[in-house]
Amino acid sequence: MNEISPIREAAVRVVRLNPIDNVVTATGRIAAGTPVPGEGVVAATDIPSGHKIATAAIPAGAEVRKYGQIIGFAASDIAPGEHVHTHNCVMGDFARDYAFGAEARPTEFVPEAERATFQGIVRHDGRVATRNYIGIVSTVNCSATVARMIAAHFTPERLAAYPQVDGVSAFVHGTGCGLADAGEGFDTLQRTMWGYVRHPNCAGVLLVGLGCEVNQIRFLIDAYGLNDDSRFQHMTIQDWGGTRKAVEEGIRRIEAMLPAANAVRRETVSAEHLMLALQCGGSDAWSGITANPALGVAADILVRNGGTAILAETPEIYGAEHLLTRRAPDRAVAEKLIERIKWWESYTARNGGNMNNNPSPGNKAGGLTTILEKSLGAAAKGGTTNLVGVYKYAEPVTAKGFVFMDSPGYDPASITGEVASGATIVCFTTGRGSVFGFKPAPSVKLATNTAMYERMSDDMDVNCGEILSHGVSVEEMGRRIFDVLLRVASGEKSKSEQLGFGDNEFTPWVIGATM
Repeated sequence: MNEISPIREAAVRVVRLNPIDNVVTATGRIAAGTPVPGEGVVAATDIPSGHKIATAAIPAGAEVRKYGQIIGFAASDIAPGEHVHTHNCVMGDFARDYAFGAEARPTEFVPEAERATFQGIVRHDGRVATRNYIGIVSTVNCSATVARMIAAHFTPERLAAYPQVDGVSAFVHGTGCGLADAGEGFDTLQRTMWGYVRHPNCAGVLLVGLGCEVNQIRFLIDAYGLNDDSRFQHMTIQDWGGTRKAVEEGIRRIEAMLPAANAVRRETVSAEHLMLALQCGGSDAWSGITANPALGVAADILVRNGGTAILAETPEIYGAEHLLTRRAPDRAVAEKLIERIKWWESYTARNGGNMNNNPSPGNKAGGLTTILEKSLGAAAKGGTTNLVGVYKYAEPVTAKGFVFMDSPGYDPASITGEVASGATIVCFTTGRGSVFGFKPAPSVKLATNTAMYERMSDDMDVNCGEILSHGVSVEEMGRRIFDVLLRVASGEKSKSEQLGFGDNEFTPWVIGATM
């Protein structure tokens, strides 16, 4: 789908992704009256970098094609050489051929003895961590301040005696009360909290509640069979006599967890133990051309080495879901994905929205016109291997291979769900320049274009813009990304970790009425 012509010289000004496309993408600003190289048309107006140019006449109502797929429909007649964007390209309904399983192929797994390795932390139950945090999880917004106060006590100076502990972090949020105590929204919050309580990157967790909230601690304990031990503790502010006493007690409990948490050591383990969250944010026209397909190559390498890659953001595969159903060897898996798509269509409609509320203004400024165009690029993060599972938000991922987890397109909420599902490392592509981190999982940032990478190099780990600016192949860039993932999984700090990100992004998805 993503057939990038090699960059031959600086004069190359456009990228064609498929022979049947009727648009190409400008690699830099093209002035009105400039011939478009290799396309036999002249730019009718100034074309911003990353934006599309019509290479043939597109009558009103006709399909606009990029990646060899429909990205929208002409709102009016579009002449060759015209700028194609939101003023003349719009959404429209069209039939998708889901072709269940038509492109499913046996995965060529690397033999176990030859699989890539990293230095991981093996937990008591055999799960493998990439980081070693102690987490403080609030059940409700009302206990968030106390959770933060407890975490704030554990400064770098106080943790110096525990060098194997990556930190003590509070995971707080804005919900937990004013919601129904049963149903979809409540179940989603409970799964999210349970996913953090049991996350392999947390050596210990303290659950802190207020005491009178809807999201009662006992519901979580009863639902998931949790018991207080050296790795899990729970308390409420009201039972402990208020803020000061609760903070003192919380500090005491965390201090008791630290020696055991510090006793871990990294050891050589197979990459099959890695669970990678695939994410994109602040996207631009290059996301689907450079960083996303390169991350897809890295995801394929991980899957062939026995690991797991999780694609999410259901609104951002909308219009590209048929490319995933074709890769599902099990029709039931494909139909579960379509059921989630239909749920989102209903969900947005009853809330007065529509699925094309995305792309964001920043995405559009970067050249993305419709959600169909954005989705086709976003889906490239998932590589080419079989789709072996579809999961609800924050549902534990149990399958090995490439899977999908239902989530919003809002990055903090989406990654919260992926981490709750078990992701131990995050890879995040960005074209506009998202700054992001996500404790307890380390986050690796991929820049889609060289100009942004050079401007924001303190935040970006890999420059995927070299695919266009330096002629690096997508495959080579994917191998580079995989190597970086192994190093970060082994303990090397990513740029976002060096900057201290990750304490504010925990954002459970809120579904349903706040009452």
